[in-house]
Amino acid sequence: MRIRQDLTDKVVVVTGGSAGLGEQICYEAAKQGAIVVVCARRVNLISKVKEACEELSGKPAFCFQLDIANPESVEKVYQSIQTEVGAIDILVNNAGYGIFENFIDTDLTVAKNMFEVNVLGMMVFTQKAAVQMAERGTGHIINVASMAGKMATAKSTVYSATKFAVIGFSNALRLEMKPLGVAVTTVNPGPIQTNFFDIADPSGDYLASVDLFVLDPVKLAQEIVAAMGTFKREINRPLIMQGAYHFYSLFPHLGDWLAGGLLNKK
Repeated sequence: MRIRQDLTDKVVVVTGGSAGLGEQICYEAAKQGAIVVVCARRVNLISKVKEACEELSGKPAFCFQLDIANPESVEKVYQSIQTEVGAIDILVNNAGYGIFENFIDTDLTVAKNMFEVNVLGMMVFTQKAAVQMAERGTGHIINVASMAGKMATAKSTVYSATKFAVIGFSNALRLEMKPLGVAVTTVNPGPIQTNFFDIADPSGDYLASVDLFVLDPVKLAQEIVAAMGTFKREINRPLIMQGAYHFYSLFPHLGDWLAGGLLNKK
């Protein structure tokens, strides 16, 4: 079942849109004629993405500085969108980060902040948009989680926990919103060639060790934008990691062995 296929003049809001996957989603949506709203903390970068979107779409684009972990910032940005742009047709919750290290070495203030960014802030923004979408009887919420939320590996304890939460939240929200005409899609990518790993793994060793699994953010963005306006449940990439997840679910003991050895490259 589809809610719409044509993105022309639809308001697409992307959090974490200043770089990486979020930036590419903005560009792909703009190419389809959407009115793109770029939200992120780095003002200089979101301004550049906004300008590029306007060139690609031939339509106005907007950018707002957003600290997703701060509810007051979320409220301010949401109200600005309503006033300056209009109702949100599609919300892409892409903002998030991770740090790879052993849990016993993790500063729990970092863990708290990661949950505020990856989970709680996403919930705050989603609720605001979902209320309006439900009233209108249409809309699409796309939550970017991770394959780490389906199959955890060592040194991703906190990050995996946040993404498990995003997946669980999305699965329940999907059931609540579908009867109201609102779609919820979960995107579960493996490693992507983006600046995410500048923070998660500054050494660069992890990306090099999983080179065969690394995703192209442009191609993934194209697939996400192609799903906009549909009731697609999930996008899981790369397919080999999706297959590993199914194997893990069927054979958990062997799955632990694989996750602790073959797939543990951090």
